[in-house]
Amino acid sequence: MMKKVTKPLSAAGVHFMLGGYTLLALFPIVLILINSFKTKAAIFDNPLAFPTAETFFIGGFERVIAKSHFMLYFGNSLTVTLVSLALILLFGAMAAWALSEYKFRGNRILAIYMMIGIMVPIRLGTVSILELIVQLNLINTLTALILVYTAQGLPLAVMILSEFIAQIPKELKEAARCDGVGEFKIFFQVILPLIRPAVATVAVFTMIPVWNDLWFPLILAPGEETQTVTLGVQQFIGQYVTDWNAVLASLSLAVIPVLILYTFFSRQLIRGLTSGAVK
Repeated sequence: MMKKVTKPLSAAGVHFMLGGYTLLALFPIVLILINSFKTKAAIFDNPLAFPTAETFFIGGFERVIAKSHFMLYFGNSLTVTLVSLALILLFGAMAAWALSEYKFRGNRILAIYMMIGIMVPIRLGTVSILELIVQLNLINTLTALILVYTAQGLPLAVMILSEFIAQIPKELKEAARCDGVGEFKIFFQVILPLIRPAVATVAVFTMIPVWNDLWFPLILAPGEETQTVTLGVQQFIGQYVTDWNAVLASLSLAVIPVLILYTFFSRQLIRGLTSGAVK
């Protein structure tokens, strides 16, 4: 009898904790969204209140779209994020396949080298990265950001994907080789479809830091034509006066791609996380 009572209580406790964490995580996003549709006075009077007929205001969105190059910044962020994400997933999966499938001299050293890339923040090498970008004549180009973000995301991608690839039964790969299938076809037609949950997990965890980053766009691509969303929003923040309506409107628009990504990959993300926990 005690077991029957304990199980519902434990399940209720888990749901209560998860619900509390969900509210805590969503609170900043909801706060930004509701205040982006309010007047400046209403924002400071009661930031937790929803817009009313008297406080509803969309002037911030109008200023962002009409008086700034927000669509250019948005396109730059989207280009950098998508290209970086594609390169990270492709090269990360291929490197993970090579490290987990083929045994060669230096295999373990390369794996340790990738792990060091996770432990050491890439920002510590900002000066060296800036010197290299200058030598390559890539300052104020999106290519510079793509290269840096690709290097930043590869170690984590390799570590996660190699663990999943190692769990794939050898019989599948050996059967494909016996049928005369080449290594590239095995990788793209057998391995990649089986690790889609892991790929979705890497995509989500990789996209958010790239999309939200301000450090490298400020240093490597501060030009008017190459600014990203996070850097472009800074024009509304002044030393003495800040256009909070425009700032909140910009942040609301910038949240959209992340929400779309999670909507499409949420099932694969959950499968990847739970699969990794079981393994």
